[in-house]
Amino acid sequence: MSQKPRKILAVVEDLFFVVKINDAAKRSGFACEFLKSAQDLLDRARQEPPLMIIVDLNARSVKPVELIARLRAEESLKKVSIIAFVSHVEAELKNRAQSAGASMVLARSAFSTNLPQILKRHSGSF
Repeated sequence: MSQKPRKILAVVEDLFFVVKINDAAKRSGFACEFLKSAQDLLDRARQEPPLMIIVDLNARSVKPVELIARLRAEESLKKVSIIAFVSHVEAELKNRAQSAGASMVLARSAFSTNLPQILKRHSGSF
């Protein structure tokens, strides 16, 4: 029986969320790696499929919706949870992320508030 992944990969630029995600991951017993580009995230995920991938849909360093679609196209990553968060006023971007294959898309405030529960719930999703 293989061991479940203990790593979370993330594309998040907002320092507030970087700190919040890192703290919540550590408290839940996970390591979190923050990557700067879509290619870095894809390479790292292919190397070792993570427990989950967190994508800030407002990140400017990547094209988040395209990244989600590329992750979903990878056979080895189909079961990995992709959690995205976005400014609550960007309903169209939220819909595009869901269509691209995000497991869950939340408003930034809901993501921040519910992060410990999200980690707990998705840690058993394999």
